[in-house]
Amino acid sequence: MMANATTECVGMAAAVLTTGSFVPQAIRGLKTRDTRAISLAMYAMFTTGSLLWFIYGIGIKSTSVIAANAITFLLALTILILKSRQR
Repeated sequence: MMANATTECVGMAAAVLTTGSFVPQAIRGLKTRDTRAISLAMYAMFTTGSLLWFIYGIGIKSTSVIAANAITFLLALTILILKSRQR
């Protein structure tokens, strides 16, 4: 079942804000390569959760859930890779 247009707009706004919050951390990690203050376990769990939310979004056909979690997954995966390489 497809969400109505208003609900989807609210979802997109939430997606932009929550996904966008990962951009500064990803940029900082890429620039400095310093991820010592980041929890590996937290990012592993979060990255996995983002992937599962992406799959869920496909299942419910929600553009906002799909888009937000595809981008969030890639940003979180970037940070997770940097963190795992630093160990």
